[in-house]
Amino acid sequence: MTLLEQHAPIQTLSPAVEDFILRFQLQQPRQPAPALRGTRHAAVLIPIICRPEPTLLLTRRSDQLRKHAGQVAFPGGAADASDASIIATALREAQEEVAIPPEQVYVLGTLSPQDSSSGFRVTPVVGLLPVDVPLHPAEDEVAELFEMPLREAFDLARYHPLDIHRRGIHHRVYLSWYQQQFVWGLTAAIIRQLAGQVEV
Repeated sequence: MTLLEQHAPIQTLSPAVEDFILRFQLQQPRQPAPALRGTRHAAVLIPIICRPEPTLLLTRRSDQLRKHAGQVAFPGGAADASDASIIATALREAQEEVAIPPEQVYVLGTLSPQDSSSGFRVTPVVGLLPVDVPLHPAEDEVAELFEMPLREAFDLARYHPLDIHRRGIHHRVYLSWYQQQFVWGLTAAIIRQLAGQVEV
């Protein structure tokens, strides 16, 4: 059964999207998952819009939020006890933040969890979206939506490392700009992680 037969909302796939799917499914993570300190579980959806030149959908968080205000992020958040799985967490949060219907997301799989600065163990969930998926950001959480072409997101030369020490622990964070958007921290780390997963 083909991807199109399994998931009707995505009607056509460009060669670039097909190539991304193939590389994601064939490549194994190059490095073992790191030892994680986070004990609370969370998930983010990495939404890939199936344009002829595929793009990542990103949000800029509201400046009024108590945590991570104004930061570029993927839609996501903490797991609820009622979530059937960590993938269900990512789909629920994406629906709450951006109104992405869960049935419109074709989930390709997950990446290894990463620690967030707020103590969460965050699992990135990779999902494909059709071009015409309706998007309506929740005004109290999301200030802006924007798309970044995959080919630019995966250009590792655009990410600049910064070493910091917090509470006696060394952290390396990555900083990058895309147009007027400042992409850094966990979001940049997840993009780099996905780039490594599909690198040929």
